[in-house]
Amino acid sequence: MNRNWMLLVAAGICEVGWVSGLKHASSAGEWSLTAIGILLSFVGLIYCTRTLPVGTSYAVFTGIGAAGTVLAESIFFNVELDAAKLALIIVLIIGIAGLKMTTDSATREVEE
Repeated sequence: MNRNWMLLVAAGICEVGWVSGLKHASSAGEWSLTAIGILLSFVGLIYCTRTLPVGTSYAVFTGIGAAGTVLAESIFFNVELDAAKLALIIVLIIGIAGLKMTTDSATREVEE
């Protein structure tokens, strides 16, 4: 996994933080962390799209954010996570991995 993909994963993780912050922030410090999360996630996404395909990058970014937010809400805020939600998150993660794998192979073919 190259640096841009790692940065995209980090941006997706920042998205989990700020999305949860929008719901749960209650003080100026928490709102500041939420704003920093927004800034870091979008700067990371924008930087990655300079070299990675925009559609794939955005799909991976939002997929990590969606799956991560559901899991974080379940772990940290005791939101119910039933079998159906877990199965759909697994399908989402498989889709994200598939996008990454097919994008890498397409990039390799162009370079050759």
